[in-house]
Amino acid sequence: MSGILTQLSKDIAELVVDAGRGVVRVEARRRMPASGIVWSDDGVIVTAHHVVERDEEISIGLPDGGTAEAKLVGRDSSIDVAVLKAEQSGLTAVQRATADSVSAGNLVLALGRPGKEPRATLGMVNAVGDAWRTPAGGAVDSYVQTDVTMYPGFSGGPLVAPSGRVVGMNTSALIRGAAATIPVATLEKTVVQLLEHGRVQRGFLGVGAQPVRLQSSIADESGQDTGLLIASIVEDGPADKGGLLVGDTLVALDSEPLRQLDDLLSALGDKAGRTSTVKLVRAGQLKEISVVVGERS
Repeated sequence: MSGILTQLSKDIAELVVDAGRGVVRVEARRRMPASGIVWSDDGVIVTAHHVVERDEEISIGLPDGGTAEAKLVGRDSSIDVAVLKAEQSGLTAVQRATADSVSAGNLVLALGRPGKEPRATLGMVNAVGDAWRTPAGGAVDSYVQTDVTMYPGFSGGPLVAPSGRVVGMNTSALIRGAAATIPVATLEKTVVQLLEHGRVQRGFLGVGAQPVRLQSSIADESGQDTGLLIASIVEDGPADKGGLLVGDTLVALDSEPLRQLDDLLSALGDKAGRTSTVKLVRAGQLKEISVVVGERS
């Protein structure tokens, strides 16, 4: 037994060293520095939004002990993610995994570098679930619950699977009283948008709506029991320009069923600027209308 534990301890220590090459220190607030993930070799760093309290004079602590200046590329407060660009080449990017590469019962490591050396805490995956929406309204691709301890300065650091690949980014500020992991799938989409636009483009329809039960004939035809009744429309907004009316009941957007308000937010997602097909009920009949989705400010 002692030999097994000795080997396990050695393997974990080696994993911390290997994965730690892709973890940096982020100095962008007055108090204790936080951590960041080296996303690409050319200096793209992913960290937590809440640890970046200033837009300028950001410093990155490198694995080799040096430092580099960085600038803020953009941030998405709804999922607590920020992207920095360090003025440094030749960094070691982390290897990325997907949330389904871990399951309940797997051991995982949370890494941080609030100081010069990488720090680690060992835990277990308690649950892996479906997509969810944060208290701030951000869409996250999957739910990963662990019992790792988030020590001060660990926010913005990676959650590492036994394979050494990064499953996501850890944050202590997204859910009150609990740590959360933003999965790689969500990070990848967010990083692309922030690098291209400096912000996350979210679709906007310009309606106020509430769930209502559909009449039986419409429910049978549409395959769902509820829709979203339009109670108000923003003047000159996308819905107004597209010809939607107060009293219409939204059933689907681009074939994605709309049963609850969260469904509408999720369906609008990254559709800003695109023409979408809205299926709705008007005067007791199903019909489809094309609408150019706007961008939420």
